[in-house]
Amino acid sequence: MRPLQSISFASNRKIILPLLLVAAIIGDSVNYAIGKWFGPKVFHNESSRFFKKDYLFKAHAFYEKYGGRAIILARFVPIVRTFAPFVAGIGSMNYAKFFLYYFTGAIVWVGLFLGARYFFGALPFVQKNMKVVILGIIIVSVLTIAWEFFKARSESRKA
Repeated sequence: MRPLQSISFASNRKIILPLLLVAAIIGDSVNYAIGKWFGPKVFHNESSRFFKKDYLFKAHAFYEKYGGRAIILARFVPIVRTFAPFVAGIGSMNYAKFFLYYFTGAIVWVGLFLGARYFFGALPFVQKNMKVVILGIIIVSVLTIAWEFFKARSESRKA
């Protein structure tokens, strides 16, 4: 078996691109479905400390207001990416709307990282400093979410 570094990107791009898109789409779709199924079952108890109906209504209101941006931007934040489709399912975000946004996010996500691999993967700086590159990607991802959070917060203070 060949080591991962020796696998040619060019020879496998016809397989990698559709495979990553399908994985991203199926993963978010299943996560949404689990949230949609799981949500009503845990939010029925009024005395629950963590699963209050008020949280369910807040999640629903959040996705009605910021749904598209939240789903697309969540794809770029490592931990948030895991919970956004689940919470969208719990919050009963419209599935057609959810599908449009997570499909768009999947295309942007996969395209961006495959494109970055194609254009920057052979650069010596990137090869020698991969940890720094990954850390930079995470910082930029978190900064975009922080920007949206502070922007929404300042808008709510003005209103």
